[in-house]
Amino acid sequence: MHQHDELIKSLSHELAPVPRPPNVGALAGAWVLASAVYVVFMTKLLGPVRPGALSQLISEPRFLLETLLGVLSIAWIGLVAFRAAVPAALTRKFAAAGFVLMALWLAQYVLGLVNPALEPSTLGKRGYCFIETLAYAVPPILAALFFIRRLYPLNYIRTAMSVGLAAGMIPALYMQLACMYEPVHILGLHVLPGLAMVLFAAGVAALWRLRVNSEFRRERRNPVA
Repeated sequence: MHQHDELIKSLSHELAPVPRPPNVGALAGAWVLASAVYVVFMTKLLGPVRPGALSQLISEPRFLLETLLGVLSIAWIGLVAFRAAVPAALTRKFAAAGFVLMALWLAQYVLGLVNPALEPSTLGKRGYCFIETLAYAVPPILAALFFIRRLYPLNYIRTAMSVGLAAGMIPALYMQLACMYEPVHILGLHVLPGLAMVLFAAGVAALWRLRVNSEFRRERRNPVA
């Protein structure tokens, strides 16, 4: 028993205490809110919101429901991403609920191909909404990945994919107010680039992981005396 205790003591002698992880709920909420404010600011900076879009949220209940479902699903997936960065903080049921919400929201636009929430129109069409959706999602993704890698993600790439989904859908959702409302246009030029940011985030995470692994192998080959 004495030798066993001595072994444990020697192994743990130089171990530093692991700091307690931050409140991931608050961190996720702050990230989603800051990202949304940034997207709204940049969108308005480069062009006006579609005339009458805000009043349609009041006069068209289905459009309001569609928008609220989008907000809820984005916030939920954002929380999924940050919870995934802390071991045991994310359950399968919670993650599944978020992806079901996201699917239900996006299904509204598929349903809109035959029964749209608003009368399809080219009013408010932005010339570069596809590029805007891609560009606006990049800074929120990089910011989230910066914070998340400082936590303890067991699967950094999978966590990054959730980040990319939430970040990509923020400008995709806001484009329903800032750009024209027409389901084919929405699916192809708002939703599609938003979904593409999942791959972008995964790529950034993979590159970072390769860099870390490369540095680790280099340190093992050339240990400091």
